[in-house]
Amino acid sequence: MRAKAGKILSYTMALALTVAVQAQGARLKDIASLKGVRSNQLVGYGLVVGLNGTGDGAGTKFTIQSLVNMMERMGIHTLASEVKVSNVAAVMVTADLPPFARTGSKLDVLVSSIGDAKSLQGGTLLLTPLKGADNRVYAVAQGPLIVGGFASSGQAGGGVKKNHPTVGRIPGGATVEREVPFDFDRMRNLVISLNDPDFTTALRVSESINKELGAKIAYPADAGTVRLKVPDAYTNNLVGLVAKLEQLRVQPDAKAKIILDERTGTVVMGENVRISSVAIAHGNLSVQIKETKQVSQPPPFSQGQTVVTNNTEVNVAEEGKKLILMPEGATLGEVVRALNAIGVTPRDLIEVFQAIKAAGALQADLEIM
Repeated sequence: MRAKAGKILSYTMALALTVAVQAQGARLKDIASLKGVRSNQLVGYGLVVGLNGTGDGAGTKFTIQSLVNMMERMGIHTLASEVKVSNVAAVMVTADLPPFARTGSKLDVLVSSIGDAKSLQGGTLLLTPLKGADNRVYAVAQGPLIVGGFASSGQAGGGVKKNHPTVGRIPGGATVEREVPFDFDRMRNLVISLNDPDFTTALRVSESINKELGAKIAYPADAGTVRLKVPDAYTNNLVGLVAKLEQLRVQPDAKAKIILDERTGTVVMGENVRISSVAIAHGNLSVQIKETKQVSQPPPFSQGQTVVTNNTEVNVAEEGKKLILMPEGATLGEVVRALNAIGVTPRDLIEVFQAIKAAGALQADLEIM
């Protein structure tokens, strides 16, 4: 009876361990996307009005011409020489048109000054068409701006500035006027694109899909693409199929890589980083030179003169770091512990890893930002 209970306990523990390992994988929706289901960038040129003297200056000719053209379209005839644009700013308006956006949907827009305006605070964007890469209008934007900063200056030239006052947002400020043609439900073949192309990951994705659907319908076309045929059972339920595939857990694989940022001293290492047998010693030589001036005063009532002399003091200190031996195939944790043992700082790590790579002992890509 005890033996049977022991077998059941061992089986339960093994099953729990297997579930825990599978749970460590990433969802397919987080490491890949469906080809054709993507956002599109929109851009437009517009005018922001209602500024309190912080708009473009008189030297910004395109703002003046844009304002004159707009007034002409409204039936107001005026000359460019009679227009002042201190309360108007020329801007570029950008937005992302998400997949499956329908006519009437609202989009957030970003408004950025392209002239010499000092601030867009308190301004209102006038009706601005937003075009795609095909030069067709897909949305129109208009509304008051939200600026997360301000700028204030005085007559003498001083002032106070916070954040970036020449860029603002309009939440829900654009309305979709044209839909991107895409008949999703009629697709009979799906293409899954990996965010980070890798042959091993592509193979794991296809195997997970085939196992989940119980048929060999998916195969890796290359390192970044997995193709699959829509099963007959999902002919009229393509959304259900994609929703099911998105929740699949896949353990992504990646090349061993070390990222070094020399500007900030940041070092990031992946778990697959390995090194060959190598001996490492790291120490700093510190040289400090200190100069002081000494004044020599002559005795009273003597004919001597005051003399200033330079006194130079030189101190040299060398850190006594130990030589450590890293065995072949050392893991990331072993590397970190060994380097910490000799007091290596993050900035020193950059030099150490470059030296290990130059010695041919680093089994990873070294990327310096």
